Amino acid sequence: MALQHEQAASGVDDAAVPDIDVGTMTRDELIAHNLRVVEAHFHNENPELIDKALAVYGPDIVWEAPARGLVYDDVEEVREGYLGIFRTVHWNRTTSLRRFATEDFVFDDQIADLTVVGTDMPNLPFEPGQRISMRLIHCFEMKDGKIAREITYEIPRSHGGPLDNDAVPAGAVVTDFPDGPDYGKWAAK
Repeated sequence: MALQHEQAASGVDDAAVPDIDVGTMTRDELIAHNLRVVEAHFHNENPELIDKALAVYGPDIVWEAPARGLVYDDVEEVREGYLGIFRTVHWNRTTSLRRFATEDFVFDDQIADLTVVGTDMPNLPFEPGQRISMRLIHCFEMKDGKIAREITYEIPRSHGGPLDNDAVPAGAVVTDFPDGPDYGKWAAK
């Protein structure tokens, strides 16, 4: 079975990032490590490998989706939240706009072309069968080489609607998901 939401990950396999002492890393090494941790998290963010995505969380994880009014502070709640997302939306395409890090934070900005297929994503203002363009902005707070807090700012818009308008920088990485319900329907918006 093809993975529904596997992010393209150059140099990342499906293994979790090993636990290492980040206390002796230089600033540049720590930033590179933080980027690898987030890349591994995204790479494994799918139903088959979700536990590996969660393995890069610290022991006191907090996961937030402010636009949907959700705050989870237990890894099992986060796991169930992700499984609900996977049952609710299927990916057609993602466009990665930018990602950068400091010693304490990783910022990721992307656009997801999604089709709603279920109703297990609390407070999503779209119904099954609708296609949406979702701007996804992630702010990851890092601590001791792990993700301590993940804040996901989800901005869903009707695909092709008047609010579906983004400035896509040159060189943005596009990843297609051939098993997405609206895959290949890339007509101009």
